Amino acid sequence: MTAAVFFGCTFIAFGPAIALFLFTIAREPLRVIFLIAGAFFWLVSLLLASLVWFISVQISNKDSAAQQKGLLIFGVVLSVLLQETFRFAYYKLLKKANEGLLTLSQEETMPISIRQLAYVSGLGFGFMSGAFSVVNILADSVGPGTIGIHGDSQHYFLSSAFMTMAIILLHMFWGVIFFDGCERQRWWAVAAVVVSHLVVSYLPEPAVRGQPGAHLRHPAGDGRLGLPHRRRLPEEPQALPHLQGHRLPACQPPAQITPRGTRSPARARTHTHTHTHTHTRSFPIHLLFKVNVFNLKAAGNSWK
Repeated sequence: MTAAVFFGCTFIAFGPAIALFLFTIAREPLRVIFLIAGAFFWLVSLLLASLVWFISVQISNKDSAAQQKGLLIFGVVLSVLLQETFRFAYYKLLKKANEGLLTLSQEETMPISIRQLAYVSGLGFGFMSGAFSVVNILADSVGPGTIGIHGDSQHYFLSSAFMTMAIILLHMFWGVIFFDGCERQRWWAVAAVVVSHLVVSYLPEPAVRGQPGAHLRHPAGDGRLGLPHRRRLPEEPQALPHLQGHRLPACQPPAQITPRGTRSPARARTHTHTHTHTHTRSFPIHLLFKVNVFNLKAAGNSWK
């Protein structure tokens, strides 16, 4: 079952992106190079955001809830801004590289258009972002254990896979809109990409306690944009009472155990009066004989 969850969620998260890569990018070596370069630029932005986050956590007061909440807001905003900054830097780099390829090429047209570069770079950003978003979740889906115990969401892996797929496709769309806005100097389109990226990053997360995952709306959330939050956490299940210390009420005598199973007191008394001979015949006499023989042999071995 865990293997089915792992492969199913993997194909849901990366299936459309892999299909786009195989049908539109894999046959062109130049597009593959630009896709890998785009993934590398996103990875560098994540590295810088992680360094700033690590330093901020070390110098902050970990006992202050307000300070930790503000630090989380700062980390999300910084990460999004760094990603979009590196997207703009990658656009500038591709612009220079495309001009250099045009001078080296014998043809009058560019070997790859700016729209194709935007699509390829956006897919590279999405591939790397999706991999870092869902790789730990997929590792947990292999087992042991499953989600759903102690009030956790049973659809956690599935929702995370669909959200990862959406993030990958959003990065591709953001790349196309961002590059087109920079090419035509439509800065409102660039600003729309940044704002929409921030909005997606601040959507409330699902009610999955103790595990970071996909950001989805949940009925228990308060419905406003902001940090992933809930009004309350699911309650822990109550422990079962100890059976040894549990006693039945005085009006209900305990059930009697017979060779044929457990019966209620009234039924056991009726069975005793009507079928007393059945209990005597139903007891396996040969087992009693074997037990006595075994005890005699054990006693003889101990004397030796």
